[in-house]
This record gives sequence, C-alpha cells and structure tokens, in this order.
Amino acid sequence: ICIHGLAHLGLFCFSTGWTCTAPPQQPSAAQIDAGQGQVVMTDSSSNAYFLSGSGWSKLGTVPLIHVTAGPAGIWGVDSSNNIYKFVGGDFVSVDGLLQQVDAGGNEQEVGVNSADKIFCLKSSITLAYPQPGPVAWTPFDGLLTYFSCGPNRCWGVNSADNIYVSNVNPSTCSKTRWTQVPGAAKMAEVGTDGSVFVVSSNGDVFQRTGITSSLPQGRDWVQIPFCLPVKHVSYDLGHLWVVFEIGLILDCQQ
Repeated sequence: ICIHGLAHLGLFCFSTGWTCTAPPQQPSAAQIDAGQGQVVMTDSSSNAYFLSGSGWSKLGTVPLIHVTAGPAGIWGVDSSNNIYKFVGGDFVSVDGLLQQVDAGGNEQEVGVNSADKIFCLKSSITLAYPQPGPVAWTPFDGLLTYFSCGPNRCWGVNSADNIYVSNVNPSTCSKTRWTQVPGAAKMAEVGTDGSVFVVSSNGDVFQRTGITSSLPQGRDWVQIPFCLPVKHVSYDLGHLWVVFEIGLILDCQQ
C-alpha cells in the first residue's frame, strides 16, 4: 500500500498495487459505506455523515451506529436497533429491529439483528417506502453477525468468523442455500460491481479473487496489507474505503 499525505502518522508504504490517500477526516470514524457514488459514515458519537466535496456533511438528525448507501437508498440503524431510511432530507423510522443493514444489492435491503437472525426487505418495499401499511421483513435460515449484498450474490459472516455466500432474489427475498467459503472474517462487504472484501478478527483485509457467474464463491483470498489494524471497509467505483481501529479513514485505488 502506498499512502500519500500521512507521513506525519509514521505509516509505512507497501508496494502491492494500491495507492491510498487521506480523504477529509472526521474524528473517531467508526464505520463507512459506499454505493451508487455516495460515501456515508458514522463516528463513535453516533453521528452520520456523507462525503461532499472537500468535507463531511451531517446526514440527518437521527443518531446512528451504522449507515449504508446503495441501490436501495440510504438506510441506518441506531443503538437501540431501530431502522431508518433517508427520505426527504432526514431519516424516517422503518418497522423492525436490526443492528446492521446493507443497501448494496439489487434494490433489496438486508440485515441482521442482535440475535444474529437474518432478514431481507423486498425491492418493491424499499423503493416505495415510506408507504401505508406494515413493513414485512423476510427471515432467512441461518445465523450471521454481518451481511452484505452486491449485484449478484450476498456474503456474510457468523459469530465463529465463518464466511458464507448465497444468491438472493431482490423482488421476492427468496435465497439459494448457503455455500461456505474457506477463510475467516468478522465482516464481509460486497462492492457494487460484485467485488468482495473481508476484514479478519485481527484487522487484516483480504480481497476475494476468481469470482465468476459459474463460481460465485471465487477461488482465493489476496491480502491487502496495512500497517494498522482495520475496523471496516467498503468498495464502490474503484475506491476501497478503509477505517482503521484508531478512527482514521483512507481512500485506496489500484
């Protein structure tokens, strides 16, 4: 990793084909998500932001611990696991309780709750919300602690750091069986082009290679070395957004 503009932090440079720069920083970044050309984040004080020009702008008035942007819109959850969608300049409440959500699939919304149960919201509901009537989340079999979808497949990890992949129909929220992928990770993020990145329990970042329509689980993991433990990553339009455990953000490109 070649890092520019961070010499004062004493970070090392590694030649691995990635060049990283320091975007505008927001103190104590906790989590970041990129999709549809948008970049959103939360900090350790439960503030949500979006990247605009040369700085971060406050996103809505609701305190959030996790925020996501993608084809399903901008969604988030608060510390009580309440769910929100960004509509008309602020977040509006959505039925249900989840602790992590992802908007990066084919317009469906997915997430997991505090009991590691997995849920999906059909694309017809996500796009039309808010609308009259209850919001019906479709439950999935299995247990996951983190779940993320892309244009073709959804990837997730469980409490034992096992990694799984499945195909989810966005209009019906039906899914294929889980396929376990070799490796171990605490989070998995699928980019809007189908690229898959994971973060291990000790803060290492890996990219999955060899993913095709006939081999959706891919072939191998390639490490992207950083000199500090990573907490969270997201990928969109050629940019790998990285949040370190210390709260620093990097924007990396190949």
